[in-house]
Amino acid sequence: MTDALKRLSEEGVAIWLDDLSRKRITSGNLAELIDQQHVVGVTTNPSIFQKAISGGDGYEQQLADLAARKVTVEEAVRMITTADVRDAADILRPVFDATGGKDGRVSIEVDPRLAHNTTATVAEAKQLAWLVDRPNTLIKIPATKAGLPAITEVIGKGISVNVTLIFSLERYRAVMDAYLAGLEKAKAAGLDISLIHSVASFFVSRVDTEIDKRIDALGTENAKAARGKAGLANARLAYEAYEEVFSSDRWAALDKANANKQRPLWASTGVKDKAYKDTLYVDDLVAPNTVNTMPEATLEATADHGKITGNTVAGTYEQSRAELDAVEKLGISYDEVVQLLEDEGVDKFEASWNDLLKSTEAELKRLAPSEG
Repeated sequence: MTDALKRLSEEGVAIWLDDLSRKRITSGNLAELIDQQHVVGVTTNPSIFQKAISGGDGYEQQLADLAARKVTVEEAVRMITTADVRDAADILRPVFDATGGKDGRVSIEVDPRLAHNTTATVAEAKQLAWLVDRPNTLIKIPATKAGLPAITEVIGKGISVNVTLIFSLERYRAVMDAYLAGLEKAKAAGLDISLIHSVASFFVSRVDTEIDKRIDALGTENAKAARGKAGLANARLAYEAYEEVFSSDRWAALDKANANKQRPLWASTGVKDKAYKDTLYVDDLVAPNTVNTMPEATLEATADHGKITGNTVAGTYEQSRAELDAVEKLGISYDEVVQLLEDEGVDKFEASWNDLLKSTEAELKRLAPSEG
């Protein structure tokens, strides 16, 4: 069943699982996915933790201990989430060692409520790196305007980063610039920049969801022809930007100091529209030195019937530009869509985080020992 996943890996696409829970760790499921399904990394986000912890499997004893210590709900959430990330990082450590630090990584996100506060994001990233205390961690920082200088600062301190919530090509270029600036800062400070890694999480399916909704509202046959094309076109043009930046003179100077390229990571690769094949954002985004982080359903679908036919990004740039132009000609503003998606992305993660705080608080109260 894993031929498609094996082929995908051989084409230079690292397969990461976009999910984590205590049960997945303790049951041996994560180790099994690494061993049998070519999974070489894990990403988490506030929504994933909210679902896992609210589901309750495996968290009761830790919650009871935290309740007995009368910790704040914020501290409880941090202790629980960092424990899961630490354990997952330990399971992935052999992959990390075998790939020289490129893969075998687990991502954990800064508190999404800090997305528009640079100083607080930097402080939180440092705290998370210290709390998890594993070399194969990536700290997730959103690609908001306030996030960009935070990325430079955190990379400059030698902390590896997963930049998340990237929707626009312009913002993606700013993210790569922030990464290079961080490497330059780290190098100037005398740090070994060969130990710093980064991925840039470029979101795919949400672009189609929003643009398709606007296309459907237009209702014309001409408009319908543009459905389901913008997400792939946007991602493929992001890869073109990646190739350009990481073949520049600025990069060459860092390359001489053994810096690592910031890999594009295809995020939001679960297909939302049943009219599209469920492996669309895997089969059609195959390119060297990329990561595809998949929900388990997408991983299983790819293993079962994915069609990996080699590089499906090279040679698509002109067509991709034409497809995004076609959307603009329908009166749908690319700039407006990507800004809306960024705003919604931050809001969704913040809402999930708040839900997580509320459900954890309820559990702490339920498990609190009676006085006396």
